[in-house]
Amino acid sequence: MKLGRRTALKAGVGAVATIGVPSMVAAQAPIKLPLATVWPDGNFHTANAKSFAAEVKKVTNGAVDIEVKSGGQLGFKGPEQLRAVRDGLVPMADILNIQQIGDEPIMGIEGIPFLCTSAADLKILHKFLRPLYEQVALKNNQTIVYMVPWPTQYLHLKVKTETVDALKGIKIRVPDKNAQEMCSRIGMAPALIPWGETIAALSSGVVAGVSTSAVSAVDGKFWEFLKFSLATNHAWSSQIVTINNDTLKKISPANQKAIMELGKKMEPGFWASSLQADKDSVKRLVEGGMQLVPVPAPMMAELQKLTHPMIAEYYKRVPAAEAPIKAYLAEMKRG
Repeated sequence: MKLGRRTALKAGVGAVATIGVPSMVAAQAPIKLPLATVWPDGNFHTANAKSFAAEVKKVTNGAVDIEVKSGGQLGFKGPEQLRAVRDGLVPMADILNIQQIGDEPIMGIEGIPFLCTSAADLKILHKFLRPLYEQVALKNNQTIVYMVPWPTQYLHLKVKTETVDALKGIKIRVPDKNAQEMCSRIGMAPALIPWGETIAALSSGVVAGVSTSAVSAVDGKFWEFLKFSLATNHAWSSQIVTINNDTLKKISPANQKAIMELGKKMEPGFWASSLQADKDSVKRLVEGGMQLVPVPAPMMAELQKLTHPMIAEYYKRVPAAEAPIKAYLAEMKRG
């Protein structure tokens, strides 16, 4: 049963109250920190969070006990999580960056269509984005512990499509405004729907397709509704695990350092798990009866041509995005 926000607030306040106990007390009960995530237990991001939590408990000798609350147990939807941590409604959360653009538009950069074409590209982009994300976190009373990308994106559909014209008019669920704009430009009929409402939209016929990763497609058992996965690789996004700064300050300096160093140490392995999760999920989709459809070169060229103006438009909408994007494009030797 999901907890309401009032209950979640009590959970967060209770954790902070426990943190307030002086660290010099020898026999202190473990500090319990709920970590909110909308993803289910089977999702690799949730597995990462649980692995991190287990290691935190070890390195702090049990002084900090992170409790991963999966599947939206605390009642917060994805776009609400940055605010939830900011306001102390929950001490920690696994936040999907592209869903926070209503509060912080800079966090939508990864979702610009075809800006990155691989995880290697994304890692270079993060070199320029990470400092900005850390500033956003600080502004919102929190600190980034680690960041992990989602695997590449697909268009999961009922019909096989190998031309842009074949996509026109298809009602499709999208996770953020960049994807919404992209799908509109290529002639689709996008609907911005949170993940928690996506399966209901599919089963009721509100949408006939979903823009998301293969991992989420497995989470949603898309083979029960859809037949084809078009490997567009059109956008990226990342989960960002953060901790409320008021909470962090009440953890002993030694344990703060241990937690932050652990996040840095485990992050590369979490990135590797993302790449593996994509491979495993595509295999599962095929086993479930779906077909992986490569994008023909002419179709990809047209998709990129139609969406390329979105970069310059993003500069106008979010001026702070221009410098990091141009720095990234320069390093990639792209105009």
